[in-house]
Amino acid sequence: MTVAVRFAPSPTGTLHIGSARTALIVWLFARKNKGTFMLRIDDTDQERSKEENVQDIEKALKWLGLDWDSYARQRDNTANYDAAIQKLKDSGRLYPCYESEEELALKRKSLLARSLPPIYDRAALELTDEQKAAFEAAGRKPHWRFKLEIEPIVWNDLVRGKVEFHGKDMSDPVLIREDGRPLYHICSVVDDIDYGITHIVRGEDHVTNTACHKQMFEALGAKAPEFAHITLLGDSEGGKLSKRKGSLSLNSMAADAGLEPMAIVSLIARIGTSDPIEPLDNMQAVVDSFDFSKFSRNLPKFDEEELYRLNAKIMHKTDFAAVKDRLAEMGLSDIDESFWNAVRPNLEALPDIKDWWQVAKGPVTPIIEDAAFAATAAELLPPAPWDATTWKQWTDAIKAKTDRKGKNLFMPLRQAITGQERGPELGDLLPLIGRDRVLERLKAA
Repeated sequence: MTVAVRFAPSPTGTLHIGSARTALIVWLFARKNKGTFMLRIDDTDQERSKEENVQDIEKALKWLGLDWDSYARQRDNTANYDAAIQKLKDSGRLYPCYESEEELALKRKSLLARSLPPIYDRAALELTDEQKAAFEAAGRKPHWRFKLEIEPIVWNDLVRGKVEFHGKDMSDPVLIREDGRPLYHICSVVDDIDYGITHIVRGEDHVTNTACHKQMFEALGAKAPEFAHITLLGDSEGGKLSKRKGSLSLNSMAADAGLEPMAIVSLIARIGTSDPIEPLDNMQAVVDSFDFSKFSRNLPKFDEEELYRLNAKIMHKTDFAAVKDRLAEMGLSDIDESFWNAVRPNLEALPDIKDWWQVAKGPVTPIIEDAAFAATAAELLPPAPWDATTWKQWTDAIKAKTDRKGKNLFMPLRQAITGQERGPELGDLLPLIGRDRVLERLKAA
């Protein structure tokens, strides 16, 4: 059997880090098993689905390095949904219900008050044709529920192990709204049948849905795929990660924060598994180490600080050739390899290089607490041209003249030259700043 999987985002918003993790895991499973990966846009909700969100999702996945072997839009498959719905109606597995939202809410409230689970009572199955006609005449439109079989629902989950539900303990799910629009459940199942999906990988918040879907597959004459339900991401405090946090959208991380795709991949591929979280160089290494047996059932905590630490480590070993074009796009085409090599150990993300370019080319605000020391340092500046030996030559002369050493020598020089208390090695940075700028900053007092 050739593995066939899909990632089916709804374009009602941008791609969030949690959804990106699901997409990555689905993609890794496909690539590890030499299978196929489908991107399927769940856009049946035409009111909330936005074309700009479709473009955002596709752009984010490509940036992350996730390619797809096939592509589909659910809005193009409505004829097959209609056929499946009619089949379920004809077999008696889909039945009309006329309760209003208020009536259903009262039923749920009554059951909960008696410490009973809020399971739909199937009262609609007792309606006569005359009662249904009366509801229709009064202007009520039915929603349609899928009739679950009262039997055990069992599957062996690739992450959770054996999972068991029972039809008697579950509410018949609504598959069609009052306005006639099919809901996620039926569309997803029909698509999975039509596209030959062999494995469904999704968040554990879908476990109950899977129990219902499994019977839907069977009611439509298909064998249910295998399932893997991964834990959702938690925040650093252990709560549920909010999708409303704009900084956690993939394209925001790429454009605004300037993060590297492999930093994100390195974190979300390993978080919640037994593998160590470490900076990974390429996607093949991630594919090779992927295995569902490594996934934990505990809530993994997403920590933005950890993401930036990984990003910094990747930056520190990135060659100039890999960033040259990106620097040009940032308006920094004058940066050369020597400057890159000098400052990259101090970069957390690529946009940080703008700050060090400003330090090198100015203007900056020098920090000078001892004007006399700065004047002495200025007098002892070596003549141009400068090279990698200039810093030692200069500081040796200052040390001999002032008897300063260690931090008392180096910190005032760094503050005066860069306006910062930390940064790249001054031996590397000094030739890039140049004698004229260094002299100007020392004389700022």
